[in-house]
Amino acid sequence: MHFNESDDGDSFTIQENQAGSRLDKILAAQYQSIGSRTYFQMLIDKELVLLNGAAVKKRIKPILGDEIEVFFIQAPEVQLTPQEIPLNILFEDDDLVIVNKPPGMVIHPAPGHWDGTFVNALLYHCRYLPGLSSESSLRPGIVHRLDKETSGVLIAAKSLKAQQLLIEMFAARQIYKEYWAICVGNPGNCEINLPIGRHPIHRKQMSIREDGRCALTFCETLRTSEDLSLVKVVIATGRTHQIRVHLKHRGTPILGDALYGSKQANLRYTQTRQQLHAKKVSFSHPLTQQQIEVEAPLPLDMEECLNKKFRSKH
Repeated sequence: MHFNESDDGDSFTIQENQAGSRLDKILAAQYQSIGSRTYFQMLIDKELVLLNGAAVKKRIKPILGDEIEVFFIQAPEVQLTPQEIPLNILFEDDDLVIVNKPPGMVIHPAPGHWDGTFVNALLYHCRYLPGLSSESSLRPGIVHRLDKETSGVLIAAKSLKAQQLLIEMFAARQIYKEYWAICVGNPGNCEINLPIGRHPIHRKQMSIREDGRCALTFCETLRTSEDLSLVKVVIATGRTHQIRVHLKHRGTPILGDALYGSKQANLRYTQTRQQLHAKKVSFSHPLTQQQIEVEAPLPLDMEECLNKKFRSKH
């Protein structure tokens, strides 16, 4: 299963003092603040720990230079708690709900964010949906994700059948996704077709790599000034941090992006979160075949930035 525009994993390279030890022991020492050895054994069993890109057994003893990638999930013993968190609902029926996610909301529980997430809010809103609120369902109803700081249209399933079908539709690129971003500079109207993979040095970042996965982004500049542009972005693939990486490579990073952006521009415009908004989705309802098109208005910080720079509303 692949999720676009988000990342809840980490990577590291086996050092000399780690080589020869069992993988579960290495992970427990590497991430002491996250979980116990038992927790990492669970991740390995679920094939959420990769050694040089492949799933392994917990007894394996990595050697110097091996690449380890870990995908953190909520431990089964930690209950998913419904929480009364307001949701800005744009569309809802018996099978799915579409919300306007505010910037700063984490999608699902993970280390450092065990509650206050969209999943907690979804469980409360849907009042223990059958099959979606069990301990084994670590991402109940989730069919795609947005970065914590990205706002906008987010789809969630309210039934297992809808969840399965929506995941398949995302994988088959049958859901139109449109984003709006405020960029430093002007990317113009362009197609960016460059593969994306894990950065070889900065392991929390992605980068353009020849051996990466194919990634295709379409950009259209809607409004531009001397140093900023409002850009419509449509993605044909859903790679981790795809829009942010492609726009950085273009030389026009997203304003406010702390990971890939311009520190100078972020300070100048006092932006503390990436100015990226999931503006619109369009798709055929997986069960009723109804054509659904939903748009989310821009959040206040993006509106204020545009009003200040372009002296007009969007």
